[in-house]
Amino acid sequence: MNSTLVQTDSLTKQYGTFTALDDCSLSIERGQVFGLLGPNGAGKSTLIRLLLGFTNPTSGSATINDLDCHAQRCSVHNHVSYLPGDARLFRMMRGKGVLKFFADLRDDADFEHSLAIAERLELDLSRLVGFMSTGMRQKLALAITMSSTADLLILDEPTSNLDPTVRGEVLKLILEAKQQDRTIIFSSHVLSEIEEVCDRVAILRKGKLVHQQAMSELMSQHRINARLEGELPSVPEQLESIVTMRREQERVQIEIPGDLLD
Repeated sequence: MNSTLVQTDSLTKQYGTFTALDDCSLSIERGQVFGLLGPNGAGKSTLIRLLLGFTNPTSGSATINDLDCHAQRCSVHNHVSYLPGDARLFRMMRGKGVLKFFADLRDDADFEHSLAIAERLELDLSRLVGFMSTGMRQKLALAITMSSTADLLILDEPTSNLDPTVRGEVLKLILEAKQQDRTIIFSSHVLSEIEEVCDRVAILRKGKLVHQQAMSELMSQHRINARLEGELPSVPEQLESIVTMRREQERVQIEIPGDLLD
């Protein structure tokens, strides 16, 4: 079995003269929590829609489990459980009925598991969806998505509109899914959440993939910002190859790879 579950090659999406995603190439390994980090409008949701075959690429390609995300999108969907950033649910159904509907819809969904997730998220399933708050509807969508045993979970801003306690529970659910050797794509603009659960992160900005790195490497680097009076001392000769110092007027920035205690 190929260790790479998701692969994109020069994936590009244009709307007229506007480029929503530009020449994006990345690979995601099986059993990995992969973070998509960037501000709103960076291209994260466009990338996800292309992976799910919801929109056609202008150029380039994407595969999930060696299936073409556009040409074989129906087969791709059998391997994916997706939480959209703006989940729309049946407003005239009660929460429990919505969970039962989606559990019956998919062979890989578990109704009892979705009930357990809803309880962990402190969701009242007796309410009509139309009378639920935005946060409650987000919890309901999470219970639907996370109860699936699909190979790949794609979560677009899963913690939006949630209070800090519930956000922590969602991050626990993501880590539990990873322990089951499932792969998770976690889109967010909150760096602390990415740091907490992701094995690798891709940073998108204005539609371009500007950086990819393993979180273990990223977290081993340090940047110190300080205010300095007087002259900036030179870097010791034995550290010149690894320490970078920059000064702009009274401010100085020092970048150091590795552990500060080494």
